[in-house]
Amino acid sequence: MPKFAANLTMMFNEVPFPQRFEAAARAGFEAVEFLFPYEHAPQEVAQWLKENRLINALFNMPPGDWAGGERGLASLPGREAEFRDGVARALEYAQALGTKRLHAMAGLVPNGASRERHREVFVDNLRYAARELGRHGITLLIEPINGRDMPGYFLHRQADAHAICEAVGEPNLKVQMDLYHAQIVEGDLAMSLRKYIAGVGHVQIASVPERNEPDDGEVNYPYLFRLLDALGYDGWVGCEYRPRGRTEDGLKWMTGLSART
Repeated sequence: MPKFAANLTMMFNEVPFPQRFEAAARAGFEAVEFLFPYEHAPQEVAQWLKENRLINALFNMPPGDWAGGERGLASLPGREAEFRDGVARALEYAQALGTKRLHAMAGLVPNGASRERHREVFVDNLRYAARELGRHGITLLIEPINGRDMPGYFLHRQADAHAICEAVGEPNLKVQMDLYHAQIVEGDLAMSLRKYIAGVGHVQIASVPERNEPDDGEVNYPYLFRLLDALGYDGWVGCEYRPRGRTEDGLKWMTGLSART
């Protein structure tokens, strides 16, 4: 069975963020992920992890003006200096937290903008970030995101993400394969996993289409979990879903898997 990491941005929202670490550990998680840690000092977040014996599996680099609607900087022409500043800031947190994977969000492409130009900037920025992170043994991730949840996002499809990794040419650049997004955009999840698993650095899950616990909807997650095991995937599987009710009440899907192994 894969190793599951609780996404503290979406899960355990019954309590404030600092208390979600304890809640996740109490529920049986050994690792957590979250979108952004930057509202808190790195030493604070590191302490919450340490107190609860948790691993931080992943967080995102600074995304620009998130509250203002920005969704990343990595492909945005004219924002290269800000992106590089974000790499340095994310590295500061990653070193304090012991984080081994960071996600660089690509950003939104304005109507009429040149996708070719955005791709050039994306490749250049990722090469810079991968080399900086590589000095510290950290993997850089990019993620295809569906256009229904995030209209205008630069990267949608698995093939495009892996082609960008090839163009960048850095060994520590991998794809964050969120099976929720992948199902919405292109489906055929089992075949995609078989085809791309060597280039996948992190996996995330949620039901489709509601983005709730992975025990309902159109994706057969028990089958995919067995496939991940068969393919030799040994990374974390991030539970990036919105609980239907109290987070703890919705964890029967995970305890049920444990009981069958």
